[in-house]
Amino acid sequence: MAKSSGGSRKLLWMMTVLLILSSSAAAVALYMVLSQPENEAQSALNVQAEPEPQAPIFLPIEPFTVNLADDQYGPRLLYTGLSLKLGNEQSQAVLEQHMPQVRSRLLMLFSGKQAAELTSPGGKQRLAEQVIAALEAPMSDNQPEPAIDDVLFTEFIVQ
Repeated sequence: MAKSSGGSRKLLWMMTVLLILSSSAAAVALYMVLSQPENEAQSALNVQAEPEPQAPIFLPIEPFTVNLADDQYGPRLLYTGLSLKLGNEQSQAVLEQHMPQVRSRLLMLFSGKQAAELTSPGGKQRLAEQVIAALEAPMSDNQPEPAIDDVLFTEFIVQ
């Protein structure tokens, strides 16, 4: 009988150890399963927290023809159309409201240029910067400064 009680004790201990191990494994698995939806929900919140890309706001300006300053080839013409990329809708409203002034400022700016300036490398880029500077100046009292991000030339012919 001494042998059987020693063997049953070992068996009892082994069963206890197996029971503890299987309970621990079940607890870890249960924890992993229950914590999974929180991570998915949190990642879904992170995705929603990222701002949606805002559609760009473009303000097309009808093409026009301008007499350029005389150069060695005599009188020259510039035919150009452009679009303004704006930072917000308020800028669009301000520029649309003052479109006659916008066109006048552009005509004055372009008419003072020579063809060589506009056709040189970087000439259009410098002109775009000058357009932004000319249009950001206030057109009326208490007018917010328009947010012009870029000038896009859609048509550009120098003759």
